[in-house]
Amino acid sequence: MRRLSLTDRLVDELQHGLGTCHLRPPAATRPYPAANLDQHELSGEEQARVAGLMRVNNAGEVAAQGLYRGQAFSAREASLGEAMMEAAEEENEHLNWCQRRLSELNQPRSLLDGVWYWGSFTIGALAGAAGDKWSLGFVKETEQQVCSHLDQHLQRLPEQDQRSRVILETMRADEQRHAINAELAGAAELPKAVKSAMTLVSKIMTFTAYRI
Repeated sequence: MRRLSLTDRLVDELQHGLGTCHLRPPAATRPYPAANLDQHELSGEEQARVAGLMRVNNAGEVAAQGLYRGQAFSAREASLGEAMMEAAEEENEHLNWCQRRLSELNQPRSLLDGVWYWGSFTIGALAGAAGDKWSLGFVKETEQQVCSHLDQHLQRLPEQDQRSRVILETMRADEQRHAINAELAGAAELPKAVKSAMTLVSKIMTFTAYRI
């Protein structure tokens, strides 16, 4: 099997990033979690709120896709790179589910998805270059923050919107598993300043993606 050159890998990442940010949702191997649930009527305010939340979650999955791909790109150990790519494939399923729910609500995804993707790819590549234990630490902290956001979103969903709820609950279980796996694999504890910076960036993305 031919080993890809750096140029080949960069072209592959460019194609993947463009597809993630601008093309139709990626295929999912698991069933759509909301497939068997009824669509209950939402008021105008409720629909706008749900759409904003799902747009934020979709942007988060776009960012996660970039993060994992960036970490895989610069991983020092081949086994870690493969694990990151497997996690990225699972995030693709989350993208499919979020975008499908947005389509059901007749709402668009964030116009800034390219910013979220390439910014996260750069951060992931830097984390990977810093060493595997720091890369895993970044995964652990990211997924823990994502779980916290999903908990908040679950509280804000209208009670009758079970379709969005089951999607977010399934995603949360996956993200929590990613965090646990990273810790078991030897994740380093990130410095407090790094965690605070990650929280700030997350808040900026959440505020912006909810509206744009």
